[in-house]
Amino acid sequence: MKDVALGDMDSETQPMTADNGTVKGKLPDDEVKFTGLSKEELMKVAGTPGWVRTRCFLLCLFWLGWLGMLAGAIVIIVQAPRCKPIPEMNWWNNGPLYQISNLGFFSQNGKIKGVEEKLDMVNQLKVKGLLLGPLHQVQANQISTLDLQKINPIHGTEEELLSLLEKAHKKGISVVLDLTPNYLGNKPWFGSSSSIEVMEKLRAASEYWLNLGVDGIKVTDLGAANSMPDWSSIPGAIQTNETENPRKKALIGVVNGEVASQVSKLLNTSSVNLLLSDLLTTNTGGVERVKAIDLLLSQNDQRNVGWTLGAAKGSHLSSEATTPELVKLYQLLLLTLPGTPVFSYGDEMGLQAQGSESPVMIWDIEKEPAEGSVADRKQHVECRKWFKTLSDLRGKERSLLHGQYKTLHSSATSLAFMRLWDQSERYVVAVNWGSAPAKLALKSTELPKEATVKLSTDPELAVDTMVGLAEITLGPEKAALLQFPFMS
Repeated sequence: MKDVALGDMDSETQPMTADNGTVKGKLPDDEVKFTGLSKEELMKVAGTPGWVRTRCFLLCLFWLGWLGMLAGAIVIIVQAPRCKPIPEMNWWNNGPLYQISNLGFFSQNGKIKGVEEKLDMVNQLKVKGLLLGPLHQVQANQISTLDLQKINPIHGTEEELLSLLEKAHKKGISVVLDLTPNYLGNKPWFGSSSSIEVMEKLRAASEYWLNLGVDGIKVTDLGAANSMPDWSSIPGAIQTNETENPRKKALIGVVNGEVASQVSKLLNTSSVNLLLSDLLTTNTGGVERVKAIDLLLSQNDQRNVGWTLGAAKGSHLSSEATTPELVKLYQLLLLTLPGTPVFSYGDEMGLQAQGSESPVMIWDIEKEPAEGSVADRKQHVECRKWFKTLSDLRGKERSLLHGQYKTLHSSATSLAFMRLWDQSERYVVAVNWGSAPAKLALKSTELPKEATVKLSTDPELAVDTMVGLAEITLGPEKAALLQFPFMS
């Protein structure tokens, strides 16, 4: 130890003393450090009754807490509502189908190669299948010229079709060929006297094209085909190919001019995978349309039902929708109904036909000046953007993709329905194609008081605003898609 005089220390740190003399203190040479208890000392302390009881208490507390959390998790799992199993969906159920009946008007190339060149643009629409043709060789009403396994040179070559198939499949797009035999004549099936020969050629051609990778066969006038004695061989050819090829194949039928009950009967007896009809075209009133929709969906699986305005007759949406507002309205209706929506090329932008001729497709409307006025171009851009938004939403939302359908309202010029699936977001579709405003009274115990406007063509129903569901007012030729959450 060192002796240190207090005088040598700082005055503020000197200790208080009774006198003014010097005091000597001893400071340690090194600071003393605490090294803790030794192992022997710890073991001695740990073995005392107090510490033993403490450790047992904490251990029991830990296991009780763990068991409590486990029991709570089990209760939550048991009491939680079960998720409804998602139905098996085919490729034609997962998005709209895109019909290209006239290759000459679809692209500048005018052939199959031109379709391949435009696949990237088509893919932006989220379509899941192309309906091509007819492309085969035949002269009107001359069965001797029918060759369903040969492509007419004016449409391209088999090699071009194979190239299209390869590129389309890489993009997740299937390709269906229209093999309606006498598509240029006045009787699509040449008449009953030729039924055996026609059906044999159709069966052989179906097997041929399906083996080459085509994803399906389409025929028109299904009612006439289904009445032929050998029609069953066509669905049989499709099923046989599916056993050898894991990729699902589709048999698509088209019927025009039939009432809903007859369409439903054909769907049940013809063994087609998808049936397109003109029910929405022949039934122009909201009440009639709702009745046709209800009947078809109540008697059939929605996965086998197709909806179209124009495409079933080989025409376009603009033949039924004469204004851009109606085009967007019917796009919303077709893309939200249960089943598969089918559009002709150009329907995504409301392309108008020129007289009796098919419309010439317009490309790159968002980048380059299009034919016609600036106003026409702007309308085409808006319609296409609206279509893409709807198609994308349909592919993402389970309620729209495979949800239940429930009618909420119908009148002469308007209708409304609900789409719902399990605990997913739910939707109300409301359309008014009349020339005057319409009030839609929506009645259902499954509806909340309010819903959010998801999409709308009516400026009075702004997107992302709340609207009461007891009664909705839609302007003339306006449509709205409303959204609300699942309520337990």
